[in-house]
Amino acid sequence: MVAKINADSCAGCGSCIGECPTRAISLNDNDVSFVTEDKCNDCGLCLDTCVHGAITIV
Repeated sequence: MVAKINADSCAGCGSCIGECPTRAISLNDNDVSFVTEDKCNDCGLCLDTCVHGAITIV
């Protein structure tokens, strides 16, 4: 299982980036967060941090 970010819901605030202990989350050129899946350890910290509900664990 890994974190997935819904680009339509992501506000690009970056709060998830600061919470990710494995640095699996970055912003793309459109200021939308994305997950590098092979770095994600499924801890869920990003999910708890996102106030926009843009992140799920699948």
